Amino acid sequence: SSGINAEYGEQFIKGCKTFGLKDGDIFQTADLYECQNMSQVVATIYAVSSMATSSKGYEGPSIGTKLAEKNEREFDEATLNAGKFVVGGQMGYTEGENQSGMNIGATRKVCDM
Repeated sequence: SSGINAEYGEQFIKGCKTFGLKDGDIFQTADLYECQNMSQVVATIYAVSSMATSSKGYEGPSIGTKLAEKNEREFDEATLNAGKFVVGGQMGYTEGENQSGMNIGATRKVCDM
């Protein structure tokens, strides 16, 4: 009966929370049993897999992405100061292709007749 199935769904949701998933990553019971939001159900399955492979030590087959791990770095003062004078790739790059010659809003002639 659907009442028993709904109980399994509630147990799965409780397990997801215990496992460490956030509320926004977990589907609602109605999403599954009334087929209201199946994309959220699939997203929950992906989140369980990501959590298992990233922080729970599971090394078997998985789907989804691996969660990022904290990676703190320590730089000495000389390295930090040297970085102040590096121009980033998106700041003031004038070599190569650019948008010079673009005519915003102007029509482009496709053929001469």
